[in-house]
Amino acid sequence: MMGQLSEDRLLLHQALTSGHTAITAEVTPPRGGDPTRTLAAAACLRGRVHAINVTDGSRAVMRMSSLAMCKLLLDQGFEPVLQLTCRDRNRIALQAELLGAHALGLRNLLCLTGDPVRAGDQPGARPVNELESVRLLQLVESLNQGRDPVKGHLPDGGTAFFAGAAADPQSPSWSGLRSRLRRKQAAGARFIQTQMVTDGDALRRFIDEIAGPLGMPVLAGVFLLKSALNAEFINRVVPGANIPQGLIDRLASAADPAAEGVRIAAEQVTQYVGIAQGVHLMAIKAEERIPRILELAGLSPSRAAGAVEEVGSPCGLLRPTG
Repeated sequence: MMGQLSEDRLLLHQALTSGHTAITAEVTPPRGGDPTRTLAAAACLRGRVHAINVTDGSRAVMRMSSLAMCKLLLDQGFEPVLQLTCRDRNRIALQAELLGAHALGLRNLLCLTGDPVRAGDQPGARPVNELESVRLLQLVESLNQGRDPVKGHLPDGGTAFFAGAAADPQSPSWSGLRSRLRRKQAAGARFIQTQMVTDGDALRRFIDEIAGPLGMPVLAGVFLLKSALNAEFINRVVPGANIPQGLIDRLASAADPAAEGVRIAAEQVTQYVGIAQGVHLMAIKAEERIPRILELAGLSPSRAAGAVEEVGSPCGLLRPTG
C-alpha cells in the first residue's frame, strides 16, 4: 500500500541483509515551501537505487524538514531514508519525531549527531545537542523494543526502524573510530553509511579491521565533484572532507570538468563495490547525473535495484516491478 513500508518490503533491508550490492543516493530538501525541485531530483533515481536519503539540516543550513520530505517521497512510491540529527532537538522532540515518522510509514533511519551550528549560515543559532548519535541509536532501539522512555512499555505500541549510523573511514583517530563504531553497533546500528571516501585503501582497512568483525554492512560514500573550485570549496566548508590534490588537479585540467567529475565518481563506485556492501551517492543539485555514474560503473539497473523494467521518460526512468 502506498505510504506504508514493512520490513519485508524494504529494498534497502533486503539488499544489506542478503549480501547483495546496495545502492543509495541522497536528495537535499528545498530551501522554501515548494518540494517540486526535490521530487524532480528523486524522479531521476527511480528504479536506480534501493533507497533515497533525505538530509536533515546538513551543514547547519535551513531547509525543509527531512521528515516532511520523506513522507512526500513515500507517497510518490519511493523508499526513503530519514536522516535525523540531534543538534536542533532535545530528547522529547526526538522521541516525538521518531514516533511520528513511524506512524507516517517510514522505516529506514540514519542517526546522526549533526554538523556544528558554526558551520552553517546562521552561526548565532543556539544548538541543543542533548543527545548525540550513540544515545539516539539507544533511544531508537528502546522504542523498537516497545519501551517507554519514562516507565514501562509504550501503551500505543513500539516502532520497527531499520537504523544505521555514519562513520568516516579516513578519520585521523583510528582508535577513536573503532571505539565509536563499537558503541554504535552495541546501541543498535544495523548498517554504516560512510562520509565521502576518496581513499580506497582506507575504506578496505576500515571494513577489514572494524566494520567487518562487527558484522556491519557498509555503504561507501561517493561525492560527485563538479569542478576544481567545487572540490576546493568542499574541502574548505565541509567538516572532515579531504579531497586529494590529485583529484582537484584532474578536474582543473579537464576540458569538461562536469563530465570528468562523473567519470571520477564512476571509478570510485567501481572500486568501492568491490570492497564494501554498496555505495551511497551524493550529487548535490545534480542528481540527474547519478544514472550515468552507475552506467559507467557497470551497475545496470537490474543489478543495482533488483527486478526493474524501463518506462519512457526524459531521464530514462526505471521502476521496481512486483
